[in-house]
Amino acid sequence: MMRQTRSRHRQHGQILVLFALSLVVLLAFGGLALDGGSTFAQRRDEQTAADLAALAAANDYLINGNQQAAIDRALSVAATNGYPNDVGGTSVDVAIDTTNGIQVTVAVSAQHHNQLVGVIGMPTWTVTVQGTALAGFPDTAYGAAPFIFSAGAFAQDGTPLYQAPIDFGETNGDVPTGPLDIAWTNYGTGNVNTNEVRSIISGDTVINKTLQFGEYIGQHNNGNHTALYGDVQTYLNGKELPAAIVDSNGNFVGWAIFYVISASGGSAKHVRGYFVSSFESAQLAITSCAANNCPRYLGAYVLKLSG
Repeated sequence: MMRQTRSRHRQHGQILVLFALSLVVLLAFGGLALDGGSTFAQRRDEQTAADLAALAAANDYLINGNQQAAIDRALSVAATNGYPNDVGGTSVDVAIDTTNGIQVTVAVSAQHHNQLVGVIGMPTWTVTVQGTALAGFPDTAYGAAPFIFSAGAFAQDGTPLYQAPIDFGETNGDVPTGPLDIAWTNYGTGNVNTNEVRSIISGDTVINKTLQFGEYIGQHNNGNHTALYGDVQTYLNGKELPAAIVDSNGNFVGWAIFYVISASGGSAKHVRGYFVSSFESAQLAITSCAANNCPRYLGAYVLKLSG
C-alpha cells in the first residue's frame, strides 16, 4: 500500500511537471504568434517612417544643398511618424552620399515590447529597418525623343511653362529659336538625316543617352524635315517621351518629359503636346553625376525610393 501511494504521488508530480512544461511551450508558441504579428505591424510602420524621412531629406538637399538641413529634415519626419531619435530606445540614423546624385539612407531602430513572450524572459526585441531615396538632376534618358526644346519653355526655377496642350515647331533652325520651337536631333555629330531620325521615331533605333551639361546636340544642317511629322503622328501620339532641353546655342541643359498628342506636316509643321510635371523617375536616371557637380536646372528631376 505504501509503495502504491508513493507511485501515485510520483505520477502526479510528473504530470504537473509535464503540464508546466507544456504550458511554457504553449505560451511560447502563442507569444510568437501574437508578438510576431505585432512586430510585423511595427516593422511596417517603421519602414513607412524611414521611407518618408529618406524622401524628404533627399528632396530637401536637392532644393537647398545643405547636408545638415537635410539630416534635420529626416529626423523631423521620422519623429512626426512616431519614431523620434534617442527617445524610448528609438534611434534614427541618417547617411547622405552625393557621389552619384543625392542618396539618403535612413535607418530606424526601435524596441518592440512583447506581451506573452515577455512572460518567458523576452520582454523586448529590436526591430530595425532601412529606407533609401535618390534625388538629383538626371543625366541619362531611356528612349529619348529625336527633337529638342528651348530653355525658354521653362521658368527660371525649371518648371515647364507649357503643361496644357499647345503646338510646338515654327522655324527650321539647327536649334530651337524660341519657347514654342523645336529642332530635330540624332544626339550625335554631323548632319541630321531624315531616315536616321525616322528610325528613332519608329522605335527601330532606341536612344539611351547620357549627356554632359553644355554638350551640343543640335543639328548641323538647317531643316524641319517635313516628312517626319507624319511619322510622329503614326508612332508617337499618346506617348510620354524624355526630351532634351537646350540653351540658345543648342547646348544641353536638362531633360524634360513631353506628352505627344498629335503632329502635322505640310505648311503648318508642328508637334502638339505638353510637358508633364517636373518630377520623373521611370525613363530618367542619374548614372554618373555627382550631386554638387551636376548643374542641370531645367525640366524633370529624379526623386524616388531606391532600396
